[in-house]
Amino acid sequence: MSTIVIHQDFLSKKKEIKKNISDFSTSGDFFGDGKRNKIKLFDFDGKTINIKSFKVPNLINQVAYKYFRKSKARRSYEYGIKLLENGIGTPQPIAYAENFTFTGLEKSFYVSEHLQVELTFRELVEIPDYPDHENILRQFTRFTFDLHQKGIEFLDHSPGNTLIKKEANNAYSFYLVDLNRMNFHDMMDFDSRMKNFHRLTPKIEMQAVMSEEYAKLYNKKYEEVFAKMCFYTNDFQMKFHRKIARKKKLLFWR
Repeated sequence: MSTIVIHQDFLSKKKEIKKNISDFSTSGDFFGDGKRNKIKLFDFDGKTINIKSFKVPNLINQVAYKYFRKSKARRSYEYGIKLLENGIGTPQPIAYAENFTFTGLEKSFYVSEHLQVELTFRELVEIPDYPDHENILRQFTRFTFDLHQKGIEFLDHSPGNTLIKKEANNAYSFYLVDLNRMNFHDMMDFDSRMKNFHRLTPKIEMQAVMSEEYAKLYNKKYEEVFAKMCFYTNDFQMKFHRKIARKKKLLFWR
């Protein structure tokens, strides 16, 4: 293990954290589908931690991550800390580790707490009659508005990357995951804010609710917010489906 950085609150557990990372391939319980990156859960001091092992980069990126850019693991850790400093929910960052070879970055790991939650944003998209659906959607919109007010552009703002936990009195807490792609601004303009919704849902009725709630918070006309949100969402959907169609043509022989 070439590099490991551990949050100051967990330095006393350095040995245990390093062992879990070192034993990643032979221990822990898989979480998720593991198609790109592998995630495993480990028992840790009476709690559960989540270790994400990032896919080995291609040769060009191995060099880039060694000399020119921060690794996905490091960015996840640093962005997680920055989110918490700004009062934005995310699982507690614990550590990151990077393994370097002579060619560049090989393996990297991000360690965080594992949260047990009731749902993600995806359930709101897939289950239109999910209990308290509109209330959750409006609170999610307020959460996103808070992100934007603080200049945080979460580039992977997509259905599976917001965990939602129910609290008392029909209140909900929101936690961002998959943190390695973010921009931080002094201020976000209107177009940037609306574009940040484009990956969340193609459902017009959900866009209508989010637009109504955002318009109230941003002091803009509902029609203007709705039109812009729909524009960016439709643009994304068209590009996404064209991409899928191209892949099918290229892989027709499979």
